[in-house]
Amino acid sequence: MKQFNIFKSIKTHFAFIAIMVLLTMQFAGCGSSSAEKNLNSQKAKNSESSNVASTEKNNTSTSESSSSSTDFDLSSVPAYSGTAYVAVNNNTPYFSNSDLTTKSFEKYSDLDNMGRCGVAYACVGKDIMPTEKRGPIGMVKPSGWKTTKYDNVDGKYLYNRCHLIGYQLTGENANDKNLITGTRYLNVDGMLPFENMVADYVKETNKHVLYRVTPIFEGNNLVASGVLMEGKSVEDNGASILFNVYCYNVQPGISINYANGDSKANDSSNDLNNSNNDVTKQNDSTNASESSNDDNVVHTYVININTGVYHRDTCDSVNQIKDSNKEIFTGTKAQLLEKYANLRPCKNCNP
Repeated sequence: MKQFNIFKSIKTHFAFIAIMVLLTMQFAGCGSSSAEKNLNSQKAKNSESSNVASTEKNNTSTSESSSSSTDFDLSSVPAYSGTAYVAVNNNTPYFSNSDLTTKSFEKYSDLDNMGRCGVAYACVGKDIMPTEKRGPIGMVKPSGWKTTKYDNVDGKYLYNRCHLIGYQLTGENANDKNLITGTRYLNVDGMLPFENMVADYVKETNKHVLYRVTPIFEGNNLVASGVLMEGKSVEDNGASILFNVYCYNVQPGISINYANGDSKANDSSNDLNNSNNDVTKQNDSTNASESSNDDNVVHTYVININTGVYHRDTCDSVNQIKDSNKEIFTGTKAQLLEKYANLRPCKNCNP
């Protein structure tokens, strides 16, 4: 009987231990389930956070992509027919409403592997306009650059170092990301009217213009076929300034090889005179035709920095220029036009 009680006691003890073990496992299982739920919840939060971050990044990319005119198709532009520029997309820029901002900025694309410029993009305001006179830019040699002269070109030089965003708008001078090889015709007849329009509006109203210029290169050409210019006044949503134009990089009377910048006069009588279109032609200071054209004679010129017109210092029109808009230059005409690419001669004194 005593032995039976001992075995009964042992049996009861093991039963108690077994019950405790089962209870422990049950609670452990509950803890594991709770921890798993917490882990899954945390994963869901991380996934949601990741999706938000991804969305924000995509939004940033979309905003950055607005610095290019992706909707433009050169094939929709008619061939040049005597007009320096033509309206594109019903003269409406490709900007989106989210692009409009009253914070001034300027952005310039890096040169590609062929040394060509890309999109130049800015919100032009008075705070980023130049406060000092423009300096020399002759050290910059844009892709396709050639120094070539023709008698039938205003200022003689076929090519100018064309600012994508004009100096008067953002004060960018010898920035190689903002200078392309452009004809005199493109620079003065094509682009300058729109640059002046934007500059005058911003100065007069102290408001902003969203402004973008895209050089259009076909294939591997080193010289752009033209530029797409877009502008929109910000504060009034385009009521004052609104344009989208393609400016042709052509020169009337001259045929251009856009692959490398070579050129020739369409008039057969000039083909022989200009067949050697290279730098040596410019540097031949003893050339009789250059001397006869007065290009190498030193004169004093007066430049109206507001209109881009230059005069002889003896011109009657000089007295009508405000002192704040006058700039004096002493040197040869060739040096003047090399330093100031956007100038036009006065029609009164014909300097």
